[in-house]
Amino acid sequence: MMTDDSLFSGIEFTHAFQPIVDMDTGQIVSYEVLLRGKCNESPGAVFGKVTPAKLMLFDQLSREKALVMARNLGISCRINLNFTPGAILFENGRYVHDTMQAAVRLGMHTSQLVIEITESECIHDIKHLVAVLNDARREQFTIAIDDFGSGYAGLNMLAEIQPDIIKLDMSLLRDIELHGPRQSIVRAIIQVCLELGIDPLAEGVESEAEFNFLRQTGISLFQGYLFAKPGFECLPEVSLPPG
Repeated sequence: MMTDDSLFSGIEFTHAFQPIVDMDTGQIVSYEVLLRGKCNESPGAVFGKVTPAKLMLFDQLSREKALVMARNLGISCRINLNFTPGAILFENGRYVHDTMQAAVRLGMHTSQLVIEITESECIHDIKHLVAVLNDARREQFTIAIDDFGSGYAGLNMLAEIQPDIIKLDMSLLRDIELHGPRQSIVRAIIQVCLELGIDPLAEGVESEAEFNFLRQTGISLFQGYLFAKPGFECLPEVSLPPG
């Protein structure tokens, strides 16, 4: 069922798209969808206009509108859509199902959809969350944990959900070439990912020095300003560093 956008008629919003690159192939493998105001305002500025009781419903409307724009922009690879744990659990996965139905109506395949679990809230019912995510996996969704290494996105979440992808938090990666303790932590996380069959993704990479260190650890998936800033209502050009 499509979300009724008339409930938010006074709130103007749109989206930006930031590419995720696989450096093993040099190809864009996904675009993360980012909420924006009509004048490129931040997500916080848009969400600030929504009453707390309607935040999850507005977030679902945003995802459905983002899929329309992604289709119109001709995106044929994966699309990363942000979900809070609460939105995944809502009515036993209703918003996940509605997102899938919206994509199918637009002629997209469910294998293009990536549920990116944000770390904005504590998970109180991990077993229920895993059950809903496993249902999504059966529909060929990809599961990713955002901001791993900060907030609530910790090792227990990794062990229970066993996602396809984890996005290493940018605070862990900033100037990592200069920070030995964080280098050790990242290497350890990558080893865990290797053993569990999870792909690590370096998020928020801004410098060639950060990229060079992370690349030599074996990471192939990257996202950040070094490659492309988010494209406001468009798909930005990507710059690939050597290596």
